Amino acid sequence: MNFPFYIARRYLFSKKSHNAINIISMVSVCGVVVATMALVCALSVLNGFVGLVSSMLSNFDPELKIQPVQGKVFDPTLPAVREVKELPEVALFCEVLQDNAQVRYRDRQITATVKGVDDTFGRLTRIDSILVDSREGRFVLSDEVANYANLGVGTAFSLGVRPNYADPLEIYAPKRNEKVNLSNPVASLNLEYAFVGGVYATNQQMYDENFILLPLSMVRSLFSYEKEVSAIELSLVPGADIHSVKSRIKSLLGDNFSVKDRYEQQEASFRMMQGEKWMIFLILCFILILALFNVIGSLSMLMIEKKEDVRTLRNMGADDRLIRRIFLFEGWMISGLGALIGIVIGLVLCLLQQELDIIKLGQAAGSFIIDAYPVRVEAGDILIVFITVLTIGFLAAWYPVHYLGKKWLTR
Repeated sequence: MNFPFYIARRYLFSKKSHNAINIISMVSVCGVVVATMALVCALSVLNGFVGLVSSMLSNFDPELKIQPVQGKVFDPTLPAVREVKELPEVALFCEVLQDNAQVRYRDRQITATVKGVDDTFGRLTRIDSILVDSREGRFVLSDEVANYANLGVGTAFSLGVRPNYADPLEIYAPKRNEKVNLSNPVASLNLEYAFVGGVYATNQQMYDENFILLPLSMVRSLFSYEKEVSAIELSLVPGADIHSVKSRIKSLLGDNFSVKDRYEQQEASFRMMQGEKWMIFLILCFILILALFNVIGSLSMLMIEKKEDVRTLRNMGADDRLIRRIFLFEGWMISGLGALIGIVIGLVLCLLQQELDIIKLGQAAGSFIIDAYPVRVEAGDILIVFITVLTIGFLAAWYPVHYLGKKWLTR
């Protein structure tokens, strides 16, 4: 066994000694345990919220979305686009045309984003699972009689509509490539009608308060397009590697198109959440640094108390380097032991929260889509926490041994 490590372990776990230094060492360990546990739990809860947001977006956002880099629309019959459609990894291919329009119902009107999709959209996303009200109990865009609009809950509230209302929505958009007729402005607008077919709730403001889903053919007529689309949304076959498929599509389409996965489609939201995660991590690291000041104090007191032991070791032939290593190992063991215990306790608490929902969101939990804090443990975060604690612990042990030790440990 490594001799400095053996001596350091004896100092830390001595059964016969219960003086103030041993107590302070145990307090130091407890401080590291609490800080490490807090890091594990906080990062896991934030991962849980990221996972929750990702699952909500998967109800509406496609796995991959193709858009033109320049301009608003493109021709979906281009050879490169047809090659993408024929890829074996592509399960569903949905053409989309999206733009702003004026929507009116009786005496209410709003400006909304209308998104024209085909029937594939219902299978490409999980919109059926987020419908809170619908005409036929499912997502429907049209039938033999009429076209149907599916609105976000905020949009439906603003217009004061529900499915099965007798009057249709009036949807206006300027005629493309035509000048405005000042004497008769209405003549410069295209007008389409659609009955309300469903109301959905994604719990995402941008979709719930400003979005209307309509049949693709109707939106093309509204904006005076023949076959153009503003985007193509893709769903992949189960087990397909989204990153390799994305790279392959990019190579087929070239630089004139962008290909975005779900993260990139909501990049601002995810960046904000990641920023919050690492900001909390830094704050908790600061608390960890404060907890490790106990290590500096306990090592300083230990060096003073063990002067006689140091003298004995010198008589036995120990040099300054070996003696310093003893006290360095002592500090590292405090940090390492605290980190291991803290990680284990943190993982146990996360597991309990995941299975039993112990900690609720509070009195307002009923207004959220979940009742308790979500938790998702990631191995990478656990490794980062462990390395961080050991690194800060090393610095906390190195300072007293190399600076204060000059007075107490050298000859």
